[in-house]
Amino acid sequence: MATVTDIGTLITQTPGVCGGRPRIAGTGVSVRRIVMWYKMGLTPEEIADQFERLTLAQVHACLTYYHANQELMETDLAAEDAEADRLEQDLRSSRNEL
Repeated sequence: MATVTDIGTLITQTPGVCGGRPRIAGTGVSVRRIVMWYKMGLTPEEIADQFERLTLAQVHACLTYYHANQELMETDLAAEDAEADRLEQDLRSSRNEL
């Protein structure tokens, strides 16, 4: 008899793990990381190949989570990009002061 997986168990959030952001249950792989690779043009199959321990179902669960919560995820991604830009600008400024 085939094993049935409740797809609601594939994504989890835990304070202190991955900054409390959604991740694949039982791993430290964040939904955000999978989404970033997907946005870079990788297919779900290619992403699953990058992480040998991940199943294609887990990758699709991440993408489903992203599409179901796209506004929230995009806000989070934009905030991270803005913080990275700020840190880069701070680094450039500190180098110029030397």
